[in-house]
Amino acid sequence: MPTSRPTSTPKPSPKPSPKSSPKPSSRTSGKKPLIYGAGVVVAAALFGYVSYRATAPDDAGPGSSASAVAGVTADPDEGVYPELAKLARRDAGDKLALGRADAPVVLIEYADFKCGYCGKFARDTEPALVKKYVDNGTLRIEWRNFPIFGAESEAAARASWAAGQQGRFWEFHRAAYAEGAKEKGFGKDRLKALATEAGVPDLNRFVRDADGSAAAAAVSEDQEQGYGIGATSTPSFLINGRPIAGAQPARTFTQAIEQAADRAKNLGSAGQDTKGSASPEAGSASPEDSAK
Repeated sequence: MPTSRPTSTPKPSPKPSPKSSPKPSSRTSGKKPLIYGAGVVVAAALFGYVSYRATAPDDAGPGSSASAVAGVTADPDEGVYPELAKLARRDAGDKLALGRADAPVVLIEYADFKCGYCGKFARDTEPALVKKYVDNGTLRIEWRNFPIFGAESEAAARASWAAGQQGRFWEFHRAAYAEGAKEKGFGKDRLKALATEAGVPDLNRFVRDADGSAAAAAVSEDQEQGYGIGATSTPSFLINGRPIAGAQPARTFTQAIEQAADRAKNLGSAGQDTKGSASPEAGSASPEDSAK
């Protein structure tokens, strides 16, 4: 069973009490966490613990219960939460998604453009998943902006959304996660340069959209969802309701996707039965880590 890979967790100031999760940015901190049902409360607790364990020292030992969520077991139903599976939007018009809306497996990624481990996943793992599973219709990837490293994270998240409005989100994503890109920062001029690199056709519109209320609302919605399910670090993933925290080895994602695909043959897509009704059967990086 794979061990947890490093993730990054923000350390807000003032430091939250042991009973609280790290607070969202100023645009979301006044809003209540989302609640998706009793099962998600349990999943959120596990997801949060895995996020913590993923940043723990390597000498913490391999017997950690973090593997209950960070790893994938031989049982395809173990660690799968129906309420989390329902978070897949499956909107054919979603400009921040890749793959068929009716794909049997949906991978939701909560990530920050300043997160080095998110970049590692984007460069080293995601392209192979796209080639192997998205291209043949098995997998859909849905992006969730989860900025946790301050103002530049928020600005990059909005800029990615703005690029998406002109059909260039994934090109912007590729440029922003290129080797050495985050070290250049995400100031306004840099974001505009990334948009140019991504082929965004109307840069004036891009700037207006990135600074607009619609971008702020979209990022806030994604961020609230992430905090609502207990994600406290980046990258965090859901694969048909199975939480996976951190830059896990490629085999972890491959196994989770294939198990989910097999399970979906009987249950239907992402927690729906074959007739389309809800099935009753139908969870990471720190500011200092981001410098790595």
